[in-house]
Parts: sequence; structure tokens; C-alpha cells
Amino acid sequence: MVTVDDPDFSPGSADAIRIKLHIAYDGRDFSGWAPQPQPDVRTVAGELADTLGKVLRMPEPPRLTVAGRTDAGVHARGQVAHVDLPAGIWAEAARRHGRPMPAASDIDEQASRRLLRRLSGALPPDIRVRGLGPAPAGFDARFSALWRRYSYRVCDDAAAADPLRRHDTLWHGKPLDLAAMNAAAAELTGEHDFAAFCKRREGATTVRALRWLDWRRGDDGIVVGRVIADAFCHNMVRALVGVLLPVGEGARPVSWPAEVLAAGVRDSAVRVAPPHPLCLEEVSYPPDAELAARVQQTRRLRTLGPPDDAAPGAPGAPGTAGAPSTPSTGRDVT
Repeated sequence: MVTVDDPDFSPGSADAIRIKLHIAYDGRDFSGWAPQPQPDVRTVAGELADTLGKVLRMPEPPRLTVAGRTDAGVHARGQVAHVDLPAGIWAEAARRHGRPMPAASDIDEQASRRLLRRLSGALPPDIRVRGLGPAPAGFDARFSALWRRYSYRVCDDAAAADPLRRHDTLWHGKPLDLAAMNAAAAELTGEHDFAAFCKRREGATTVRALRWLDWRRGDDGIVVGRVIADAFCHNMVRALVGVLLPVGEGARPVSWPAEVLAAGVRDSAVRVAPPHPLCLEEVSYPPDAELAARVQQTRRLRTLGPPDDAAPGAPGAPGTAGAPSTPSTGRDVT
């Protein structure tokens, strides 16, 4: 049997099986998704990889690849990740203690069910794995994705503020004009260089296809922003929220966010909104037969091309098929 510490094992080898995980977490007490060099810093990936390694009795934690590398304090209901495991370790996960190995045709079902149950008992309560199992051929949690959808909760009415939701809702002291915010947001959708709303990273592009950006008020009075893009660069969602809130207050004109975007540089007047109301809600993938092609398309470095129609109902938006025409290789970090 080939094990994860065997020199013959590599994630892309025939001895490996790729497992897809559906994950939710309360980001309040985490320093983001990604592992940190400091051993005393708690991260989602660190907790999940450590727990997987212990439950599967691996010599070291496995490496996880994720759809969206959320920042400190950001939550997720619809995070997706994958992990490559030696086939022997995956098969062993299907075996019940003291029982013979299940038939080969039953291994995937048994291993998925048993590993999910064991993770539920071993993980801390602020992380849940909601589902797992062998990934379809060609799947990559990061590079196969068509789009990511985030939400941002704001309460602009003191009478509607719920102290039980203070950890996932921004309490905003001034009433918001959603019509003005949505008019300003409409000028930001499409394919643009979002350098004015991102922290630049060495070698990474800031061109993104923003598929959807709008604000709605629920029956409970809470304002929820919905943001969809093929990928997001560092701090992009929170900077977009930060540029739209002053418009909703009436402190800035509807034209201001588009002016910031066109300037192409960070504007000190744009305050990056707090992380705790931000949640990764969903990651969309193409049909299984198109996964490998999507990976190759996404890995090509994006350059700004012709304007992209990203109005509601455009390819890549919820409820429709398709993908942005010029994908990004930059990290999805919010």
C-alpha cells in the first residue's frame, strides 16, 4: 500500500483519490482559511487538515485546496475544498473496526459516510463538513469554479438590531437608500481592473468579472448585499461594500464608486468594511464533463478584454449556465 509519506505518492498519481468536501464555518475565531507560519495562529485549513490527519491516522496533515481563501473573521456556508489521499487510506476509512474490508463497489459510499460521521465528532463546533466523497474526474476546487457568491449583512435600523446576530451583521448608524446603492453598483458590474478595490499581490492580476452586485432589504429589515464574481482579489468584496455604504447614506454621489474604479488606485476615502458580516454562500462548478477544460481556461492569466455583459441572467450568473469569458488565475481571497 502506498502511503502519503511514501516517495512514490504524489497527489496526481494513480494511487491517489481526490476527495471533495463541502464545508461551513463561523469565522469569528479564525485567522482566515490559510495556514499561517506561526503555530499558535488558528486557521480553518489548519484545524480541518489536522483533524483529517488524526481521523485517518496519517503521518502528517494532508494539504487542502480551497475555492475561496477567506480572510480573518469571514464566515462560510458554501465553501468547497479538495484533498488528495492515498487510495489505501481512503479504502481503510471504509472499514469498520474489527470487520473485513467492504466490497470494492461499496468502498466509496462506506468511506464517505464513516469519515463524515467521524469528522463531525472530532471537529470543533465552529467548523462543519456537510458532505464529502470522491470528486469527479478533472475536478479542482479552486480552478474548476465558475463563480463564487458572497453575502454581506447590514442593519441600518436601531430598532431592528438583533444582539444574537451581532457576530454576522454590521450595525450601521444611518439609514441606507438601496436604490442609490444599486444604481452605483450597476456601474461596477462587468469585467474591469479592480485595482482600486484590491490589495495588490506580486504577480497576480486584479482583473475580475463581477457578475452580480445588488442590495435587498428582507422582511426583517436587514439589508443583504449579494456579490458574485468568477473570483475575488484580496479585500475586494469588503472594499466594494465600503464604497457603496457612503452612497446609501447620501454622503457620496451615485457616480463616486465608478470614479474610484476608473482611477485604478486605492482611494483613502474608501473604508474597507468589517469582515464579520461577510459570508461565502456558494461556489458554482460546470458539468462534470467540462471540469478539466475549465481548469485549463482558468489557469490562463487574465488580461482586460472587450466589455463583458454581466447583467442579471448573463452566463455565469445564478440559474444560468456558462462562465466568464476570460478567467482569472489570481487567488480568490476576501
